[in-house]
Amino acid sequence: METNKRKVLVVQGLHDEGIKMLENRQDVDFQVLMSDDENEICEAAKDAHAITVRTANITKKIIEEAEKLLVVSRHGVGYDSIDVDTLTLKKVPLTIAANSNMVTVSEHTMMMMLGLSKNVFYYDEFTRKADWSTRWNNKSWDLAGKKLLVIGFGRIGSRVTKRAIAFDMDVIVYDPYVSGDLINNVGAKKVDNYFDMLSETDVVTIHCPRNKQTENMFSSREFEEMKKTSYIINCARGGIINEIDLYDALKNNKISGAGLDVFDIEPAPLNNKLLELKNVILSPHIAGVTVEATIRMSTESVQNVFDIFDNKINQNVIVNQEITKG
Repeated sequence: METNKRKVLVVQGLHDEGIKMLENRQDVDFQVLMSDDENEICEAAKDAHAITVRTANITKKIIEEAEKLLVVSRHGVGYDSIDVDTLTLKKVPLTIAANSNMVTVSEHTMMMMLGLSKNVFYYDEFTRKADWSTRWNNKSWDLAGKKLLVIGFGRIGSRVTKRAIAFDMDVIVYDPYVSGDLINNVGAKKVDNYFDMLSETDVVTIHCPRNKQTENMFSSREFEEMKKTSYIINCARGGIINEIDLYDALKNNKISGAGLDVFDIEPAPLNNKLLELKNVILSPHIAGVTVEATIRMSTESVQNVFDIFDNKINQNVIVNQEITKG
């Protein structure tokens, strides 16, 4: 049946708060598709004016066959699962829930930093055995006074920086796209060459996208340069750290520990050797997932759709801005 309403395809669902927004919009129909299958999405998207999506791939085929498509709205901030080039070619904006999980991921990063420095699993294990014989075998460190290298000073990296400074850490930042003044104003220091700083850095935390410039950004060369007592944390994207080289560095005490929320292959398969190690804190790509962040991702992704429908363009949430700027 023909209708003047615009259709929103909700791929992989939304929190109830986002669904309520769709229900309350009189000029919108929506369909929830709990699938990441390309063919199923393609079929459902043929008459869709908007797609909201969690982690499913939005491929060239889907985009090309969705002839009415006005916007793809990502439920989160990463968009490596979406064919941005094809969207841009068709002049369809890709939006992200830009403000949804920046606090959440920065808190998760601090959790990993504290967990590693305080060696929580080591102490937890022997306490549960009622064996306090190694109580005084010091295996924890203060964060205060330690040097933190932040890779990427965007929404998340900047917030990690502020939190680390509150812990009295000495923070240096590598981000070639951000001015030194902006970094210096929060009490950190910009560096132009991160490699040269590794020999004096206690913790490295990664908050940049995965691309041709950042793939294998940390591999054997970097680990050889790092302090044996240092840690590395990645709550950004898998593939920025070479996992084979990281395993070698951790196994052979070239560095002290790692915190990983992301992996090159996800879910991380059982044959991933990093899963065998005790000096790694692991989580299943959920650094940005809390009750509050899930609600924000849901409502922001729906609001981004509405804004495109209503011609209220917010450049700050559009990835392919070149198609919306005059």
